[in-house]
Amino acid sequence: MAKGFYRSGGNIFEDVGFSPAEATTLTAKSNLIAAIRETIEARKLTQAQAAAECSIDQPTISKVLRGRMESVTIDRLTMWLKALGGTVEINAHPYRARTATG
Repeated sequence: MAKGFYRSGGNIFEDVGFSPAEATTLTAKSNLIAAIRETIEARKLTQAQAAAECSIDQPTISKVLRGRMESVTIDRLTMWLKALGGTVEINAHPYRARTATG
């Protein structure tokens, strides 16, 4: 592998040093923000129009769409996506011990 490069472990947030729990949260937020952005683009809304539908101000939605997610929760992002007409599905799976394959 070229000097200065390394193989990703599969989650960019873990790769840059976040704990597995933090990485999971940040990945979920990133996915929701991407869905919000895609919904706004598909509906051809301005940020001001999208913000009004989400009952927030335009600077807040602008900040989040630029990746500033530290001040927003998964719940809020979910509510915004729903307010914009998007859908959210949550898949949860119980722990299962991994079996060796071979």
